[in-house]
Amino acid sequence: MLKPWLWLPPKTSHDLAPLAAELFSLFHSKKTPIWNPFTWQGISFQNRLGLAGGVDKNADHLRAWEKLGCGFVEVGTVTPLPQEPNAGRILDRSIVDQALWNKMGFPSAGADEVFYSLRSFKEDSKLPVFVNIGKNRDTPNELASQDYSFLLERFHTLADAFVVNISSPNTKGLRDLANQQVLEAFLKPIYQKKLALECKTPLLLKLSPDLERDELRRILDIAVENQIDGFVMTNTTLSRQTKQTFPSEGGLSGKPVSLLSKLSLQTTIEHLGSEKSKKLVISVGGVMTAEDVFERISLGADLVEVYTALVFSGLNFFRKVEKQANATRKTGNSTSSKL
Repeated sequence: MLKPWLWLPPKTSHDLAPLAAELFSLFHSKKTPIWNPFTWQGISFQNRLGLAGGVDKNADHLRAWEKLGCGFVEVGTVTPLPQEPNAGRILDRSIVDQALWNKMGFPSAGADEVFYSLRSFKEDSKLPVFVNIGKNRDTPNELASQDYSFLLERFHTLADAFVVNISSPNTKGLRDLANQQVLEAFLKPIYQKKLALECKTPLLLKLSPDLERDELRRILDIAVENQIDGFVMTNTTLSRQTKQTFPSEGGLSGKPVSLLSKLSLQTTIEHLGSEKSKKLVISVGGVMTAEDVFERISLGADLVEVYTALVFSGLNFFRKVEKQANATRKTGNSTSSKL
């Protein structure tokens, strides 16, 4: 299949993607495709495949994603105040590696604009929307929980769940919030704000694929102790196992992060043990094919998200997965146990 968007410079292609999503969605009905439906904490998912954070940063295109076949959408990262992308070169890709590199930071229209966009969408849609929240780059880490708490208060009446993003490599020092000595002091005020609001909206923690296994286990323990409801595994990686050379700064997504993401998922499932039944685990990172989606579910993920697959496979990815899921179920293939 021809993929003319790959002939364009990466930044140009990225900037045109929202328009392409809106146009492509016109050829699909609004009805969300149903395969392997799932309910967790009262949230109903018609299917288990969603859009990862970082694509629809400002909740501007939710109706398009709904028509394209998403089972849910994660918007953001949202910051309290508007902020521009990082300066300089912020995006590149490698077709041979099926990899996407970005150093965007958290470009955001800010909480107010995203709030009104999401409120308008929620007036007539039941599609689950998770709000990925982060701090403004000028907020020091010792005050970071204030930014996250502010966003919790702003969106708790609209968000189906929050994704607490402390794993992007593109905001200086952000990953330090996951350090064992810092994490509990960061999470406690956020949970206290949730209690004060009498908020039932689940809190999920988005983690890095670059964590050592013992470090990941310690973070999981602290998160569980501080009433985190689930995990998004994982963000982009600082590793560079690619044929094309990328800058050392910024995160890499796509096929090169696949193994790291799967290992993080497996470690999370194993370490949570019986606690897993209470938690939501989302797998993202290197999910490039329908088979990858089904594999992550078979490994224990409740939900799966994609981002870079849309760059290399196209905007019909969600419908491709739906078609394969339904075909597998009809033929009684061994994969059906995963569906």
